[in-house]
Amino acid sequence: MHLHGIHHISCITGDARRNVDFYTRVLGLRLVAKTVNQDDPYVYHLFYADDGAHPGADLTFFEYPHAVPGRAGAGMVHRIVWRVADDDALAFWATRLADEGHEAVRAEGELRFTDPEGLGLALVVDASPDAPLVARHPEIPDDVALLGFAGVRAYGARRDHTARLLEDVLGASATGDGTWTLAGSRSGWIAYDPPPAERGRPSAGTVHHVAWATTAAEHPAWHARLADAGVPSTPIIDRYYFHSIYFREPSGVLFELADDAPGFTRDLPLEALGTRLVLPPWLEPRRAEIEARLTPLPDPRATRRASARDRTGG
Repeated sequence: MHLHGIHHISCITGDARRNVDFYTRVLGLRLVAKTVNQDDPYVYHLFYADDGAHPGADLTFFEYPHAVPGRAGAGMVHRIVWRVADDDALAFWATRLADEGHEAVRAEGELRFTDPEGLGLALVVDASPDAPLVARHPEIPDDVALLGFAGVRAYGARRDHTARLLEDVLGASATGDGTWTLAGSRSGWIAYDPPPAERGRPSAGTVHHVAWATTAAEHPAWHARLADAGVPSTPIIDRYYFHSIYFREPSGVLFELADDAPGFTRDLPLEALGTRLVLPPWLEPRRAEIEARLTPLPDPRATRRASARDRTGG
């Protein structure tokens, strides 16, 4: 069995409107699902991805309105890293972010910045053979667009114990400098840095968990493998778009194993993803109650089309 890189990364926001604006308008991702946290249905769960809503480009956020700013600490992911094609793409993003008022720091082959709530982000030049996962945006040419996740950086103090889980149970390969890669049909990595002295605070602008990708056929076998290795985990949970198993690795980072079925098009066609609030069947009877307690959010692509018509007079 293989894990196929990163399936999705889930984070926390205190401001869904600002979050949608940054990740769709500034970074050019597509809002592919507007749903709720199944464990707390009065909380948004927003999904951003490429145009095809594929695993490997799927960034999600739970909205807790007015949440205080969080802080990454031991046992938490502190930076999300996307792929871009080349140095020209890094130059494009350095300019675009500066024009939007976001400071970015350029290093060799990398551009680091934060989202409006302080979540650490980076772009790196892609050296993988993986197919690009692109979201189309009228202001962002395809050749400089984000291409899907490269990996994540986390704070961890029990690297030796984490290494054994990653290598012996999950099948990761050590690739140097505290980095491990999980590769199947796609690849993704996690790198560990020494934790800061200050304790972390999960809240707005922090990562909740990172999910590694598997297939629907192999997902139950992964659950059995964790049990056989003595790794405490949840049962397999139906998340409507995919199925999930959660566990913490020895340094404390919350991992998920997520499968590839049935996907985001189970209730809307691909072209309509993100246009309305979708609920799993067991929450549909509560739609009016749930919608009344959520922040109204526009469909970013509809807003973009309307702006284009206004500019052209069409």
